[in-house]
Amino acid sequence: MTSQTSLNGTNGTRPLDGIRVADFSWFGAGPIAGRTMADFGADVIRIESEARVDGLRLGQPQKPGKSGYNVCAYFNNFNADKRSFLLNMSAEGSREVALRIIERSDIFLSNLTPRVIERWGLTYEELCEVKPDIIAAYQPMQGLWGPHRDFLGFGAVLTPTTGISHLSGDPDRRPVGVGTNYPDYAVNPGHTIVAILAALRHRRRTGRGQRIELAQIESVAATMGPALMDYTVNGVNQDRKGNRSTWMCPHGIYRCADDPSGRERWIAIAIRDDAEWESLCAVAEGSSFASDDRFATLLGRRRNEAVLNQAISDWTASFDAASLAVHLQSVGIPAALIQDAEDMCEHDDHLAERGFYAYLDHPETGISLYDGPTVKLHDTPGYLASPAPLFGEHTFEVATDVLGYSAQEVAELTASGVLA
Repeated sequence: MTSQTSLNGTNGTRPLDGIRVADFSWFGAGPIAGRTMADFGADVIRIESEARVDGLRLGQPQKPGKSGYNVCAYFNNFNADKRSFLLNMSAEGSREVALRIIERSDIFLSNLTPRVIERWGLTYEELCEVKPDIIAAYQPMQGLWGPHRDFLGFGAVLTPTTGISHLSGDPDRRPVGVGTNYPDYAVNPGHTIVAILAALRHRRRTGRGQRIELAQIESVAATMGPALMDYTVNGVNQDRKGNRSTWMCPHGIYRCADDPSGRERWIAIAIRDDAEWESLCAVAEGSSFASDDRFATLLGRRRNEAVLNQAISDWTASFDAASLAVHLQSVGIPAALIQDAEDMCEHDDHLAERGFYAYLDHPETGISLYDGPTVKLHDTPGYLASPAPLFGEHTFEVATDVLGYSAQEVAELTASGVLA
């Protein structure tokens, strides 16, 4: 198998060098899993189609004055280090090309519904006919079988479906969710990568591939353990609690002084026990809450939490949030500045020193920020070698170098509408 050239690492390789992925996924959960493999050396071929362009290619944010399929930062961040291959699965002859890609790959990745997979003839049994040891990872939102198997949705649908939205927000207001498509960004691609690595190890030992079914709804529901246990064991159907905790108090977000530009600044403070409470009171000596006997114990703080939160907000209002967070941390109190994008990109010295963000030169967007690999291997580290591909940038390259078509055959497939 071919792979992108390794550029660093103490032994000149990345752990997934030589692995090829036929990435038939789109939007979030699938492409993020694919990019993780690309970061660690896999040759990820992203199958795309102008007949149904990935919606993230048309999304926001886009650089002012730029438009088209190649300028969405959202898409580009999740698709660095990949190759883009245009294949119209609605055209006659396209399935043969798709199977040819899969035959030359180690992993098939898709988060499309079972209905689409079956219509295209890309079920696991059909893939095994051309690649018996293929590892086929399917990530349909509701799974490959069951009454809701063909339901459509994204992270914004999974958070309410799995109960997360019900628990998110203030108790006297409607559910608000988590503000981002958390299932797409974290849990679903993370579970998928673990399963793929396990399947790769199994194949190395036995020579056999296998089908991976990651029902996104079950992957996300697995994070709801405490609430489900509370219901099944105690009969308690938990509701929204805002920022309140069942065992920490205070546990909340508090307004600090605005910065010189007028930007709101906030701090998060979490107190786990009476010792930390006493430390907070020592820092806040002279405040209204520091000597109030109502707050001397956890039970007292819980009983009077609304009053306590207001008192802490009155105290923090005059402080610089970042400086206060550092001071509280120095005396053993969990605290943090509530950071926004500017903070993380420009002012977070910790992320900067660790080199988390990478800046890559994209042909249309120029120098742009990308998330770096979230896992660091000391001997074979992952890294970003190239920015996101232009739409269809590698179609001819993949068709000839990977699939073995001649230039004339590529021209014929393009003329017939199979390739673009």
